[in-house]
Amino acid sequence: MRMAKADFILGLAKGLAVLEAFDTERQRLNATLAAQRTGLTRAAARRHLLTLAELAYLETDGAYFWLSPRVLRLAGSYLASSRLPRTLQPTLNRLAAQTQAAFSAVVLDGAECVIVARSAGVAEPVRLLAYGLHLGARLPAHATSTGRVLLANLPVAVFDAWLQGCELARITPHTEVNAGQFSAMIAQVRREDHSLARDAHELGIHALAVPLRNMQGQTLAALNVVGTAEQLSAAMLERQWLPLLQQAARELRPLL
Repeated sequence: MRMAKADFILGLAKGLAVLEAFDTERQRLNATLAAQRTGLTRAAARRHLLTLAELAYLETDGAYFWLSPRVLRLAGSYLASSRLPRTLQPTLNRLAAQTQAAFSAVVLDGAECVIVARSAGVAEPVRLLAYGLHLGARLPAHATSTGRVLLANLPVAVFDAWLQGCELARITPHTEVNAGQFSAMIAQVRREDHSLARDAHELGIHALAVPLRNMQGQTLAALNVVGTAEQLSAAMLERQWLPLLQQAARELRPLL
């Protein structure tokens, strides 16, 4: 639905842009940095930072600002009210208990994919994940198995428009950044209905993903398992991991 211009609250949009300017690269911002990251003037960025601090969404030392725990209210409200994470969580926990591996459910949000559910009670398959795979983590869609599955399930015209408007950043030496080759990769994922990403987002980390569809055939999320090259070897993929994920997707379909 097209929104009437008069109904758009520009101040709210700018305030949210300031909140979204904080990430793992820039955990603390001053007015100048916030202006650079949002396209606002320095004066406007400063007013938004001060307002968000007054509302307790930010903390400050007088010069720099950083996110406060209150921002978790937004994520908490989504997790508490959204049916998707609550539906998927028991299956993720069961898969983790069954295999001692880590599973995630992910949705697409622009150029990124967002983890909306994570298996509980199982240690990560490797000692350290530099980027983190915590609940709510935002990962580059082009460099992840889940992102590629979700992109492959977009209508072709929508994916083509996405690709034209997206920069394929090189994250590791194995990240595909050529638009033509990436498009061919997505076409292969579309045919095979699963995606295996090896070292594309973080060296030493491999991940396998399948789409999660409802009974109407709509892809609502992607389910993946993350591990090392040894854990996700070609033999193990065929014998264990792909059948396991595909069976879980079939079982979840009537619930989505």
